[in-house]
Amino acid sequence: MKVILAQPRGFCAGVVRAVEIVELALIKYGAPVYVRHEIVHNRHVVESLKSKGAIFVEDLSEVPTGAVTIFSAHGVAKSVENDAMERRLPVIDATCPLVAKVHMQGKRYVSQGRTLILIGHAGHPEVEGTIGQISGPVILVQNEADVASLDLAIDTPISYVTQTTLSVDDTKAIITALHARFTDVSGPNISDICYATQNRQTAVREMTKLADVILVVGANNSSNSNRLREIGEEAGIPSYLIADGSQLNPAWLDGATTIGLTAGASAPEVLVHDVIASLRKLGDVEVSTLPGVEETIEFRLPAELREPEPMARSAAR
Repeated sequence: MKVILAQPRGFCAGVVRAVEIVELALIKYGAPVYVRHEIVHNRHVVESLKSKGAIFVEDLSEVPTGAVTIFSAHGVAKSVENDAMERRLPVIDATCPLVAKVHMQGKRYVSQGRTLILIGHAGHPEVEGTIGQISGPVILVQNEADVASLDLAIDTPISYVTQTTLSVDDTKAIITALHARFTDVSGPNISDICYATQNRQTAVREMTKLADVILVVGANNSSNSNRLREIGEEAGIPSYLIADGSQLNPAWLDGATTIGLTAGASAPEVLVHDVIASLRKLGDVEVSTLPGVEETIEFRLPAELREPEPMARSAAR
């Protein structure tokens, strides 16, 4: 069978930064370090960091006094930041810079006196963090029906921000519904949605033109991984979300000669290779990569974890 790899796939810059923050903190401060919530939504990544000395908690009450504490890539509410400050916990913030950008946009809109709409999924940690960062009411909408049911006057000045890992198509539809429902609407350009989300979705759409079946490597609780699977399904291609090669069901491949393979933004490349290894157990496999965007974006590490500049090191000597 032929296996076509999506380009790009797997880790985005925000995830690379978040994982590196935990690893560097363990080196600098020693184990354990405490991470509030899963640093990213991938069990393999979390287990790997656990083996190195990271301890994952859901509430800061589980963190001992004085222990180094890391906030996950999804961001946290102001109340969590204040709790850490009151307890004088040394905090390293691994919030993805693109999520932090959404927080800043939301705060700006509210400061202008506008009603803020957040397009996202209820209960997702990024959504909870964003709502908790805004010092004013935030109305969550998940679909066009939610927009239609908003109890707001037609001339209410509204602005919207979006969860970074949503489907671009779904977001466009909701934004269109907002413009149709209200006369005064402002918000970021659709291109402001996470670049990694857009690039991975575009790659899957291209892959649907060639593949008989699409496999998405990612966790069940990974929003962006689920969106990739949905895009394949919407194009009429049987698509499956799997954590690793052990979850591959040979029955999915009956009659298929070309398999499309991608990975969500929090899934490491080693898991893609694990799936390929499982495919090879079923027969000969020819692997190729679909032409696509080469991502070169890197996000700066927090100051406390950065290596000193060469001149500074020389001066120190």
